[in-house]
Formats: sequence, C-alpha cells, structure tokens
Amino acid sequence: MYNEFKDKIVLVTGGNSGIGKATAFAFAKEGSKVIICGRDSAKGKSVADEGKKNGWNIDFIRTDVSNAEEVKNMIQQIINKYGRIDIAFNNAGVDGDVARTAECSIENWNNVMNVNTNGTFYCMKYEIIEMLKIGGGAIVNNISLSGHRGYPGCIAYVTSKHSLVGLTQGAAMEYAGKQIRINGISPGLIKTPMTDKDASLRENYTEWVNNLEPLGRIGQPEEVSEAVLWLCSSKASFVTGHIMAVDGGILAR
Repeated sequence: MYNEFKDKIVLVTGGNSGIGKATAFAFAKEGSKVIICGRDSAKGKSVADEGKKNGWNIDFIRTDVSNAEEVKNMIQQIINKYGRIDIAFNNAGVDGDVARTAECSIENWNNVMNVNTNGTFYCMKYEIIEMLKIGGGAIVNNISLSGHRGYPGCIAYVTSKHSLVGLTQGAAMEYAGKQIRINGISPGLIKTPMTDKDASLRENYTEWVNNLEPLGRIGQPEEVSEAVLWLCSSKASFVTGHIMAVDGGILAR
C-alpha cells in the first residue's frame, strides 16, 4: 500500500487487457479514480464493470489514440467530470505484422507508427496541458525492450518504440521544472494477449523463453504494474527521464 493514491485521477490507455488492465486495477485498489481507454468498447466496459464489482472507481472511454481529436475529447471528458488529471500511464500500443524492412507494407508501417508513436504523443500533449494547470503530475510511457535494441522482422514496432525513448526523455527535460515527472518502462516477456499470440506462432515457446530470460520465466502484468505505481509515487520523486526495464534481466545480457 502506498497510502498516497487515494482520490488521484489516473488515466490508463490501452486499459482493456494485459499490463494496462493490471495497472488500472492496481491504482483502483489504492483508491484512485481510474479512467481506462481503448478501441474495443465491449472489452473496456467489461473491465470497468469488473472493477466496479470489486468496489473500485473505474470508468471507460472509447478512444482510438491514433486519432488526435478523439484523444483531445477523451481528456476533456475527464476534465469535465473530475477537473484534473494527476497521473497517466500511456500503455496503448500495437505490434503490427511480422515483416522485415523491404517487405513491410506502408499500411503496416503507418498503423504501428500512428498508434505507438503518434498516439503516445497525442496523449502526452493533452495530459501535460492539464498537468501544467495543477502544478505537476506523473506520466509513465510503456516502451518495451524493442526500444533499446534492433530486432529483425518487426521494423515498424522497433522503430516506434525507439521513438518513445526520445519522446519520454525529451519531454522529461522540458517539464522537469514544472514538477511533471515523465518516465518509461520497458517490459520484457510478459504474459499478455500480445505475447500469447507470439507463443501460438513459435515452436518450443517455453524452451525459448527459458533460454532468453535470465530469470527463466515469463513475467506477469502485475509485476509491471508495480513498477508503474512506484514511478508515479513520491518514493520516485527524484526520478524523471528514466526508462526502467522490467525484463527478467534480458537487457543485462
């Protein structure tokens, strides 16, 4: 328990499943008023309803983060209801098609960049505008290990995630003096719908994970959410512009 997130207004994009859902629930358990967004209305409403059954305060706003106007409208809806945004976890993202550079379609490239890079920028832009009005806040962006290394066969995804390192650290320097802390997390192999899809396509997946992960296992969404909460807490008050790996040791290899 942090005993400091009660009644905080928290936005979690891509909160319909996986890391986003786990993080939304973690903040809600702490007493935060949580807003999740995503493109799938049925899933989003289901997650919000699940949270409410536990006595938590969770709302869902259907939003496509690749659409700047939808993001702006989402933020305005939050302001209309709560008056502010204290914390944001920009988690929404897509992996796109498996394709090397020469085979990557323009459509795939644009889709991945629009959601991962542009979507995170749109969210940060409007989140920061509101945080400036209240004298500060905390933002965490979900980056991925693909933001630190070059992985063949997913050029659009790798490029988009590298861009988020620059976006996170650049914005952190711009707004450090305004008491807005901006950090990132880089999860390794975490059990989510995205990695479940990868597991279905790869032979000997368990053996592959054990060989890749120094800790010898796949991570859980809740292990990532704990890192997000810490970065947003007063315990991390001297931390900004940092990209925290939650990866079982992969980057240390």
